[in-house]
Amino acid sequence: MSSTTTNRKRIVVLGAGYAGLTAAKGAGRHHHVTLVAPEERLLHRIRQHETAAGRGRDWPAIGELARGRSIEHRRARAVELDLAGRKVLLDDGTALGYDTLVYALGSRTAWHDVPGAVEHAHPVERAAEVRRLIGEADRPGTLAVVGGGATGIELATELAEAHPGWRVRIVAAGRVGGIYSPKGRAHILRVLDRLGVTVHEDATVTEVTPAGPRTTAGPIEADLTVWAASLEPHPLAAEAGLAVDERGRALVDDHLRSVSHPDVHVVGDAAAVTVPGIGTLRMGCATALPQGQYVGKLLDGRTAKPFSFRYVVQCLSLGRRDGLLQLVHPDDAMRPTVLTGTAGRLAKAAIVSVVLGALK
Repeated sequence: MSSTTTNRKRIVVLGAGYAGLTAAKGAGRHHHVTLVAPEERLLHRIRQHETAAGRGRDWPAIGELARGRSIEHRRARAVELDLAGRKVLLDDGTALGYDTLVYALGSRTAWHDVPGAVEHAHPVERAAEVRRLIGEADRPGTLAVVGGGATGIELATELAEAHPGWRVRIVAAGRVGGIYSPKGRAHILRVLDRLGVTVHEDATVTEVTPAGPRTTAGPIEADLTVWAASLEPHPLAAEAGLAVDERGRALVDDHLRSVSHPDVHVVGDAAAVTVPGIGTLRMGCATALPQGQYVGKLLDGRTAKPFSFRYVVQCLSLGRRDGLLQLVHPDDAMRPTVLTGTAGRLAKAAIVSVVLGALK
């Protein structure tokens, strides 16, 4: 009989995103896990652009994904952490005790205190709301997507292709797709042009009004503004007293344990994970999923090695008929090689399928 079987721990996992769910599934092989998340179904963040365009579908229920493991799904939100008492306070008034806590609350939309943004812009994380507003419009109008990174690009291309009657604009503080290689960025701009998306670069948003965003390059008319600019970690870690960096991400050691509270593991967008020779990992599915898998194995006794990671590719959906697969160095620096068009689309689809498969 294994030591994990004879020494079952009470493990509480906060958050059922890519990191939290995989950590819960790994630890739930031999320990009792309480998975705290208000959602009934998986929030498949890397496919939110499809949902916004009306092409998404219902993703698997969390209970279905947790089947076969000793996992109890509590549909609630954590509102306070009692780190000294090893308790999590929930919004339903109850408290959960734990032996080990896995903090995987991830990230949320960062508004950067832009006036009017909360009131008049719709965050991509509420993709179903964007879909509803487009569907309820009396006639096609103008839609502005704020954000020139991967999320904004995927959203703008998906919406433009799905709703050709709408005039779609993408607004970026710097260059749209500026993080990619010259070949990668050039392909993104070609696809945006083919889909009729107007590109506004070097246009930092200073205010959002009902008539659209105002920027340092002038006002941009829009009937609907969608915010895909950036993300910030959930503030509960800092509020509870976990050691965090300047962005509010929890500082962890090489086993993804909080440097201030080693009985708390932090994974995904909430963690500032630094890997020797690679650097501090960026937020995203590509880093969250392996962190969750690692902590699941660690808590289950299937590994004792430090966490290791290296980047391989970055990929983008550019509508349903095009895509980009950008090769990168282990530290995420761009290589010149890209796959585009049908090859890029199929490569992105295969990677997304692997992600969903890892959660089942």
